[in-house]
Amino acid sequence: MTRLHGLLIQAIAILALAAGFASPATAQSVERNILTGGPTGTYIQFGNDMSRMAAKCGITLNVRESAGSLENFLGVRNRPQTQFGIVQSDVLEYMRTFASSDPAIARAIFGVRIAFPLYNEEVHILARREIGSLEDLTGKRVAVGVEDSGTFLTASLVLDLAGVRPAERVTIDADTSLARLIEGSIDAFFYVAGAPTKIFQSPEIDGAALHLLPITNPTLAAVYVPSRIEAGTYAFQTEGIDVVAVKAVLMTYEYEPGRNAYHRESCRSVSDLSSIVLTNFKELQASGHPKWKQVDLNDIPPGWEIGNCVNEGLSETYQLQCAAPVPAAAPEPESIESQANQAYRARICAAVGC
Repeated sequence: MTRLHGLLIQAIAILALAAGFASPATAQSVERNILTGGPTGTYIQFGNDMSRMAAKCGITLNVRESAGSLENFLGVRNRPQTQFGIVQSDVLEYMRTFASSDPAIARAIFGVRIAFPLYNEEVHILARREIGSLEDLTGKRVAVGVEDSGTFLTASLVLDLAGVRPAERVTIDADTSLARLIEGSIDAFFYVAGAPTKIFQSPEIDGAALHLLPITNPTLAAVYVPSRIEAGTYAFQTEGIDVVAVKAVLMTYEYEPGRNAYHRESCRSVSDLSSIVLTNFKELQASGHPKWKQVDLNDIPPGWEIGNCVNEGLSETYQLQCAAPVPAAAPEPESIESQANQAYRARICAAVGC
């Protein structure tokens, strides 16, 4: 068992014990919750965008901060009243790969389903200016995210696949990583998020001292999606760089409406949000986080299934019960045309078109 595998099993045990899957007895107690990420990441902005669309229909979707992808995945599986979580695709791939040989992982993924594939999120590595490449992180102090985050898993896989051996892998969150990089107690840190992400918009980042590392290792290019962070994406970044990316997906649980009131109302919550995202998709692309423009709803990760409650909400016959009042249509202005002219216009339109 690798160190990463062991840490994953430990995280599964801790988070499962802390959450303890339970179904409230009454439908009246059911809340709608989505696990996202930290306050400066792209996940939480996507959660806020979906919550805003739901509010237009009188539906409350609570956006909850979290450590990231692994907590979100296990939260959907284990945490009561948590119907949604945003997760990185390499977390999904890692879990699926080991499910056949590890009962703990098999239990962790049981019942978890895809709601929507979302966008590609870039692997950011912010480093001291004198560090020129991923390979230069060998022997350095590198922050890799907290242990139950997607950043931690991705950073661990990237370093291992590229054969890079830092002197120390520091497990701290992104905000702490940035502060410690600026003060000089670490040499670089990983953060996986859709560009542009808020943490790298901090005015404290000095482009003369810090920069984003390119990620062009051929082994990684075969495992991850090649991507690019264009010049000017962040104020300190004057040149475009080639990196790799992972797919973010919205996860849910396979609720069974016939099981009990909790499952029935949770399935309704999943169906409602699915309908809201589909019917407001163009508005999300126009007014939400810029990454909505890159969302491909057809790009389902291999080996994973769409939830039945999701497909129910996407049905043409699905009736979304909005609590918000629908504004009455404005009355048509009274015509000042004579009845004769109206009759004429009607005949002309019927004969030759208007």
